[in-house]
Amino acid sequence: MAILFNAPSIIPLQQKANHVNFPARITNIQPKFYHASVRNGRTHVPSLTVKVQVVVEGDVVGKEPGSVNEENDYGVVNLHHVGILCENLERSLDFYQNILGLEINEARPHDKLPYRGAWLWVGSEMIHLMELPNPDPLTGRPPHGGRDRHTCIAIRDVSKLKAIFDKAGIPYTLSRSGRPAIFTRDPDANALEFTQVDV
Repeated sequence: MAILFNAPSIIPLQQKANHVNFPARITNIQPKFYHASVRNGRTHVPSLTVKVQVVVEGDVVGKEPGSVNEENDYGVVNLHHVGILCENLERSLDFYQNILGLEINEARPHDKLPYRGAWLWVGSEMIHLMELPNPDPLTGRPPHGGRDRHTCIAIRDVSKLKAIFDKAGIPYTLSRSGRPAIFTRDPDANALEFTQVDV
């Protein structure tokens, strides 16, 4: 036996469409009919996706991830690299290669710049180590790197990196929010965050 449902009447549409924290007016609702079936005395309704047009008044504070203002859309793709200053390239490479396990991108130029440096792969992006004077002090920085300028690297297993830091005697702090993330500093006190993500 099939039962017909009118989608807007069975879904609290305002609640589904207005997922941002500001007043919105829903317009241009396209009502559709969906078939439901009864199996073993239970009504089964297929998953519904309802498209609506939302008119927003005021500032937008809950944009979709990756959204770009069409007026200013110049083609952002992703983050290409992060530049990190170091006092001694060999000391930094020892940390980034031997502790963190990052590999040098040999294809990137390192002899065409007026300072020494190296490019390290971080997934499909890079860290550019630059041997230049660091304007940031080595002391007096916040003990927790999350309260300082920092570079965040997505990883699969925070507990494994924590064990690597413990074995190497590298100090770190864990996320104050309880999420799986660990913070440390490189030899030049540059803060690094490693946050666990599902891949």
